[in-house]
Order: sequence, then structure tokens, then C-alpha cells
Amino acid sequence: MTEWVIKMLALIKSGNLAAAVAQIKATTSSKDVRQLHGALDKARLLARLPAVELAINDQLRALASPRLSRSP
Repeated sequence: MTEWVIKMLALIKSGNLAAAVAQIKATTSSKDVRQLHGALDKARLLARLPAVELAINDQLRALASPRLSRSP
């Protein structure tokens, strides 16, 4: 588990869901987002946190989609 995931779990458990959603939307690592999803699922917290689950799913979709390339 990465340091980001540990910090996110602490943030979520503290009840600061707005900050957690903002951090999820700002991350660039799909690995971290998947690990967070797994940890929340294992702790059975996803069902009680629909906004966090939605942010995780949206970010995973965004990170999986192809990027527009810029010319140099």
C-alpha cells in the first residue's frame, strides 16, 4: 500500500470526504486509485461512501481513456 493510499484512508476515516474526493480527482496514478478502492472495499466502507466511490470510478475511467497528444 502506498503512502498516498494510507493518507487517503486516514482522511476518509476522519470524515473529510470533500478533501478526499478532491484528492482522488487530482491523482495521476491509477495504481493508487485501485489500491484505495481495494482497501475501502475490504474495510466495507464503499457502500457507506457513495461520493468517494463515484470519484474513484470517475478517476479510473479518466486515467484509462486515451490522452490527446500535443505537438512539440
